[in-house]
Amino acid sequence: MKGKLIVVSGPSGVGKGTIVKTLVKRRADVVESVSCTTRQPRAGEKHGREYFFLSKEEFLDRIEKNDFLEYDEHFGNYYGTPISFVRETLKEKSVILEIDVVGALNAKKRIPESVLVMIAPPSVTELEKRLRGRASESETEIQNRLSRLEYELSQKDKYDFVIVNDILENAIARLEEIIDKK
Repeated sequence: MKGKLIVVSGPSGVGKGTIVKTLVKRRADVVESVSCTTRQPRAGEKHGREYFFLSKEEFLDRIEKNDFLEYDEHFGNYYGTPISFVRETLKEKSVILEIDVVGALNAKKRIPESVLVMIAPPSVTELEKRLRGRASESETEIQNRLSRLEYELSQKDKYDFVIVNDILENAIARLEEIIDKK
């Protein structure tokens, strides 16, 4: 295995996607894995770019075939990482997974040398402001995401690194340092 598997997670709205996408644009040696999901696409999302959007039946069939490095169900939808993509890409490049806490811990069980990175908000108030600023979820969805915050942050001791996303450029630089280690 030439590359590293970097698993990035943290509460919804913390800036994981922005950090990962910026880093991947800067580096030819790092690829972001595209996950599968059963949720509906948000405005502007494209199948195969942000996610592979699958029906519940398709997703369950792939679980049966052991096609996922990790998968989980939350907020009423399934999310999973195609294992074949990860294994093939690691032969040449590092792979970043942007997944939830449960998925990250499951990925670490299957690939123990993976590096877990938790992105944390500077405060709960700032996180709520970011969630509302996206204007992509209903009030109920925002409250559901905030209710998961305490659980997600309580798992940070199981991670190799924790990055507080207070200044975006600093968070990106820190993740880049982690990738370059070893």
